[in-house]
Amino acid sequence: MSKKKGEAEFESFEEGLSQLEATVKKLESGELSLEDALGAFERGIALVRALSQKLTEVEKRVEILVKEAGGEMRLREWEEEET
Repeated sequence: MSKKKGEAEFESFEEGLSQLEATVKKLESGELSLEDALGAFERGIALVRALSQKLTEVEKRVEILVKEAGGEMRLREWEEEET
């Protein structure tokens, strides 16, 4: 699989989150050159977008076990709560 410019790749959500945390630490250190900081910022944005997309995909797959009035259990799709 080829990686397009600006795309983030990671094996698991946790790995992607760890990469994002490391990128933020580098940026917060203040030790990067302007060019390196810009590259790290772009990498961070790509990670945020990819992680957000992953969360959206998982959210669509989540099901909730519901106990009906008769005491019977059934699965239903998770619906985002309205605030």
